[in-house]
Amino acid sequence: MQEIEKSISFDGRDIKLRVGLLAPQAGGAVLVQSGETAVLVTATRAAGREGIDFLPLLVDYEERLYAAGRIPGGFLRREGRPPERATLISRLIDRPMRPLFPQWLRDDIQIVATTLSMDEQVPPDVLAATGASVAVLLAKIPFNGPMAAVRVGLVGDDFVINPTYKEVENGDLDLIVAGSPDGVIMVEAGANQLPEADMIEAIDFGYEVVQDLIQAQLDLIKELGIEIVKEPEPETDPTLATFIEEKTSAAIKEVLKQFSLTKPERDEKLDAIKAELVTTIDGLEEDHPVKVAVAANGKALGNTYKSVTKKLMRQQIIDEKVRVDGRKLDEVRPIYCQVGLLPERVHGTGLFQRGLTQVMSVVTLGTPGDAQMMDDLHPDEEKRYLHHYNFPPYSVGETRPMRSPGRREIGHGALAERALVPVLPPKEDFPYVIRVVSEVLSSNGSTSMGSVCGSTLSLMDAGVPITKPVSGAAMGLIKEGDEVRILTDIQGIEDFLGDMDFKVAGTDSGITALQMDMKITGLPIKVIAEAINQAKPARLHILEKMLATIDTPRTTMSKYAPQLITFKIDPEMIGMVIGPGGKKIKAITEQTGAKVDINDDGTVTVSCLSGEKARQAKSMIEAIVFKPSAGDVFVGTVMRVIPIGAFVEFMPGQEGMIHISQLADYRVAKVEDEVNVGDEVIVKVREIDGRGRVNLTRLNIHPDEAAAARAAAAAR
Repeated sequence: MQEIEKSISFDGRDIKLRVGLLAPQAGGAVLVQSGETAVLVTATRAAGREGIDFLPLLVDYEERLYAAGRIPGGFLRREGRPPERATLISRLIDRPMRPLFPQWLRDDIQIVATTLSMDEQVPPDVLAATGASVAVLLAKIPFNGPMAAVRVGLVGDDFVINPTYKEVENGDLDLIVAGSPDGVIMVEAGANQLPEADMIEAIDFGYEVVQDLIQAQLDLIKELGIEIVKEPEPETDPTLATFIEEKTSAAIKEVLKQFSLTKPERDEKLDAIKAELVTTIDGLEEDHPVKVAVAANGKALGNTYKSVTKKLMRQQIIDEKVRVDGRKLDEVRPIYCQVGLLPERVHGTGLFQRGLTQVMSVVTLGTPGDAQMMDDLHPDEEKRYLHHYNFPPYSVGETRPMRSPGRREIGHGALAERALVPVLPPKEDFPYVIRVVSEVLSSNGSTSMGSVCGSTLSLMDAGVPITKPVSGAAMGLIKEGDEVRILTDIQGIEDFLGDMDFKVAGTDSGITALQMDMKITGLPIKVIAEAINQAKPARLHILEKMLATIDTPRTTMSKYAPQLITFKIDPEMIGMVIGPGGKKIKAITEQTGAKVDINDDGTVTVSCLSGEKARQAKSMIEAIVFKPSAGDVFVGTVMRVIPIGAFVEFMPGQEGMIHISQLADYRVAKVEDEVNVGDEVIVKVREIDGRGRVNLTRLNIHPDEAAAARAAAAAR
């Protein structure tokens, strides 16, 4: 392939697409570069496997630490398991790409994005997503693209395309918009309580640039003489579909109109209709076309029955505007909330249930040393708020092996985390590291938004002073031709058989997180705006139910939560507190049982279950870093005696010397005649010499000064 480079500029920032040089044996390969961030993206297609009835698309995002001039840590000194951010970027690429492949495609497709170089200005994720589209086009894989993605930031009052890490950190919006020629296909956002109108404007702003990137891809493949592959869908015999529709439609419609059925009851009745269908087909002649079709493809019957059910459910919503549980299109399921469900040993709990979806969130408060250290290419080195999401098989009445968290669990946890970060107190006011674990106990749609609600309840129960409570709702969509129906608070069947899963979280002031995934090839901004606006009253309704349970964060924390005391010391004194080989800080820990964390800027955090012990540790540290002044009076202990004087520890870890001439107001022949090791003495700072040495005296100390020194020593 000839080497070609295309470049597109906006807001003074360039994105370069370079093909024909790297990875020549991949189906398609492109190097996407902006600034000094460069991502190689490849796409490769292999023949489909027998028995596969889904698209086996595999997307992997790989980070190489050499991209930032770093050597990996650990014993092996090489990259290991992908960090969570890499998993999230893999999902970010997969989600807008998957809907654009033909539904009938069953070939193995693998997209690999590898960050080869990265500065601390340009994030690689949106470059990787756009590169995936280019690579697939170059690989001549059937694809309803092109697709492109951009990040939108809000700096002051201005939207910025592909902002730097610093601009995202200092701004009020981190939005990713992905789109195809048919419209927006994916949205991912975190925001600082951004009003709905501003969010809609930002999505529209981003999609305009997406269209420019799509055109750049079209120009590139045209120059290479490549056409977008639009393979026709393989023809299927309609006999089986017609037969199943005729035999089951009436019964399925009847079940879908039994609004009082629970999810298990509805599933049981639909399974019974399917079982009766199987019996009917088994009774047909061996050469009957329907029986022949089922025998030729073991999954044809189940897939076709599912398609008929989907068609009838969607038709009911489009024509009658009634959902399978009888709700109106904008109606939220019944809500139940509870806090303090678990014993006080855990630091805070919140139970949130919406319909059959039930999530319990549990808060643990930790010390600064519990922060998660990040070992990836992102500039942030640690996280002090961790949100983890668990989805056990029993939550949907199933059995399966339980392994480490998958991409879905990591993605849902990250979404809930993003929704709550804007309302957390600043580190300076609340130095705790916070971990929230959301346990999905029952799932029937929108567990990620249930996690947001349950976690808000648990944070308030734990006494975390969040600035505002956050709630969330999942919106769905059914689109048939020009007819569009937007659904509030979708349940499982509406998610599975619908065209959109749109999650919106926020406070009563605005949006904090947004995530939209499509199953169709794009939506116009007008429909997205309608979904965002329809979500607001649902969020406020849910928030009202939550606040009826607990309306403000508790003013006290669990007695089992660590007591934290934070204060500052001179950074130059850190070494004195730690001591040689950590001797001093170990002594403080052993004596008090407190844990001490010291940052490079001199911020000290003392943590202990006992507030008294924490205060004792603080006093010991303050004594070590205390800088005496001439005239200060102390109660000290004689530590050593030499011929010319005595060394006295007047504060923990700090010593000064009393010269023999300063021991008494008369001539002293021998130091031991006045003081010995272990004696308690009242001393005054006479001077601090140019080398920082403290010279003490026992002379000219007023009785009131001595009394004050004794009182201060007793307080320590």
